[in-house]
Amino acid sequence: MDERSLAVDLTLRDIVESSRRSLGILHKQDIQLAAHYLDRDRRSTSSAGLTAAFNPKKNKVDTDALPGLGDDCAVIPQGEGYLLLAAEGMLPSLVAAEPWFAGWCAVMVNVSDIYAMGGTPIAVVDALWSPSPEDSKDLWEGMQAAAAAYGVPIIGGHTNCHSPYAALSVAILGQASHLLSSFKARSGDVLLMAVDLRGQQYAHYPFWNAATETDPQRLRDDLALLPELAARGWCDAAKDISMGGVLGTTLMLIETSGCGAHVELDAIPKPDGLALSAWLEHFPSYGFVLSVRPECVESVQAAFQQRDLCCEPIGTVNASHALTLAYGDDRATLWDLADRPLMGWSPRSHPAKEASR
Repeated sequence: MDERSLAVDLTLRDIVESSRRSLGILHKQDIQLAAHYLDRDRRSTSSAGLTAAFNPKKNKVDTDALPGLGDDCAVIPQGEGYLLLAAEGMLPSLVAAEPWFAGWCAVMVNVSDIYAMGGTPIAVVDALWSPSPEDSKDLWEGMQAAAAAYGVPIIGGHTNCHSPYAALSVAILGQASHLLSSFKARSGDVLLMAVDLRGQQYAHYPFWNAATETDPQRLRDDLALLPELAARGWCDAAKDISMGGVLGTTLMLIETSGCGAHVELDAIPKPDGLALSAWLEHFPSYGFVLSVRPECVESVQAAFQQRDLCCEPIGTVNASHALTLAYGDDRATLWDLADRPLMGWSPRSHPAKEASR
């Protein structure tokens, strides 16, 4: 049965309007607040200010070429490589309704951020609030299960069991020898979507779960492809697919890279039985958008396919500042960054280094 027959009056216009209203993309617009305040004092987030604290005489990397505000992780030069630092807070509604899953996701999303930048995780710390120790039990068990599965220890944090509410955030430290960055997409690149479709939707949430019941060694080996691609020089621009879905993630990638893109919706790989409109708003447990030079596309695809992971071209990067879509014979603009920023980071307006959001 054709995808269009699975949904009533599913048109490109419907998809565009739904995507613009999606909670995932609305949350990304909230980042403009951070962009506003962090841009007030660029000295605190400049490469000169940060690297000075880490003895720049021992750093052997080009600090002027580091990613700026808006990447998946903060990048701190260290010797011939980099430390990576990131943090994520969980939606309060998820913490309240699905505490074990929220604990798992808190670790998982941080791990994904590290690998998305070509790194490997070292350790995580958490900040947890709950009304009582018993109320935090499922959160702890979810975090510990994910930490064990991904091989990343929980080494400290903050705990408050006298709070009127439950809340959770997790931060992670990683390291990398070669960086993947959302600032490196170039006009002429091919956009690849790499995703693990061997899973199922988690309950009623827009989350494609290919992780919680998967062999831990497979989880780690699948993620290890990202730093391998970086080391081989096959890819230097990537972003993990987050709550904004594949389109929101692509939009973030082109905003920080200062370019545009065109995506063919019919080319987006998706699970059988799930409507395209729903899939576009899903957050996969394993999913990345890669911006790859044409001559490296086959090598990158083969690396993922050898591990039974899906990796397909979904579009191209261009010199505009808009994300345009095609669906069948229809064409539309999802977002014009020249008129309407998403996160508020861009190479032109925020050149400061080493901060992430």
